[in-house]
Amino acid sequence: MTDVVAPPAERIRVLVADDDRLVRAGIVGILSTAHDIEVTAEAGDGLEAAEAASAHRIDVVLLDIQMPRLDGIGALRGIHRHQPRLPVAMLTTFSDDRLIAESISAGAAGFLLKSDEPQQLIGCVRALAQGGGAFSPRVARWLAARERAAMRSDQEGERIRNLLTPRQLQLLALVGEGHSNAQIADRMHLSEGTVKQYLSALFAVLHIDNRVRAAVLAYRIGLL
Repeated sequence: MTDVVAPPAERIRVLVADDDRLVRAGIVGILSTAHDIEVTAEAGDGLEAAEAASAHRIDVVLLDIQMPRLDGIGALRGIHRHQPRLPVAMLTTFSDDRLIAESISAGAAGFLLKSDEPQQLIGCVRALAQGGGAFSPRVARWLAARERAAMRSDQEGERIRNLLTPRQLQLLALVGEGHSNAQIADRMHLSEGTVKQYLSALFAVLHIDNRVRAAVLAYRIGLL
């Protein structure tokens, strides 16, 4: 009798776009060390990235913000016109603050520093593939620090905390940590459908429209 061998789990297919060949090779090399990640396509500019996203089966896209011909934000918009649910994270540096804000508006699912530790990069790709957010802790703290100026005083942060129920605060913290809806459902002992309803209600209360803004807010008011 022949033993039945279970097929290997399908790997996460990643597109990496960066015009710096050395940086791109470094990112590809790091991701290739993970048994569950496969770099399916590479691109040297935004146009190539948008074309590659359409030509290949991709689960996660990593885009450099500043690239020739078409920058990362333009590529993000182009990709989302045809594949609105495809998670895209931006590769950035601290000098890209204006472009980071534009990326949030364009629907970026996260931000990673090119100088992040290898395991941080791999973990973020896995989180994106599972439907969560992907945030370099340093980028998230930096974004939160930049936005503190928008809060008139510490009382504003306290007002937001008081506005939310304990369950909503827990939900906001879990989103800030990059968990997917399935992971949040498991942590909070809820169904995924209920989590989606709770997230919609939370975003409405906070007047935000995506997980990136939610994560920044979680950092800003001290939940993380």
